[in-house]
Amino acid sequence: MNSTILIIEDDNDINNMLTILLSRNGYRTVSAFSGTEGLLIHNNEIDLILLDLMLPGRSGEEIISDLKEKHSVPIIVMSAVHDVKKKVDMFALGADDYVTKPFHNEELLARIAVRLRSGTDNPEEKKLLAYKDIELDTENFTAVCNGKQIEFSKHEFALLSMLMENPSRTCTKSMIYDKVWDYENSADDNTLNVHISRIRRKLKECNPEQEYIETVWGIGYRLMK
Repeated sequence: MNSTILIIEDDNDINNMLTILLSRNGYRTVSAFSGTEGLLIHNNEIDLILLDLMLPGRSGEEIISDLKEKHSVPIIVMSAVHDVKKKVDMFALGADDYVTKPFHNEELLARIAVRLRSGTDNPEEKKLLAYKDIELDTENFTAVCNGKQIEFSKHEFALLSMLMENPSRTCTKSMIYDKVWDYENSADDNTLNVHISRIRRKLKECNPEQEYIETVWGIGYRLMK
């Protein structure tokens, strides 16, 4: 069954754009144009909410906790505000993710897929990740490639885990910064490139014949298809 996404966005053009984007990617959508309307529409048929902050009447910030209380589903906040403190505040209020406007459509779709999957996955299944001849034990933080043990740093392990948890999608730079380095401005492109290079080098030492990580230029990284 296709997931249903509630779009709470007062800008008619953005709301329509999101409706078309999500419909083309197999989602059902319901639209609201104010915080009050969003609360009225939200019910147990909704699987995820895209929430703008600057809404007429009650703002996005004011309704997050009420939306969660009415029916707890993942909430992705959409805002033009880049401030880290604002992101922290949103997470404290109950938001599950935060995407900064303007955003890449591919990034938004990836974040939606991750949040929907995180609500249905069995936690036990996430402990062991496998791709080609790589095996990661996320509980004991051990990594094996081509039968050989690899020593990864904390951030290297988290980065590779993220890629392996999303084998069919591109992990955008901002998604990686948010998850691996907590917030996107606590790392930069150079830091990310260095970590990717180290991971590739360590994997290549274990299996020189195999390629594992692909660069999606200007967007991020993904596993080789």
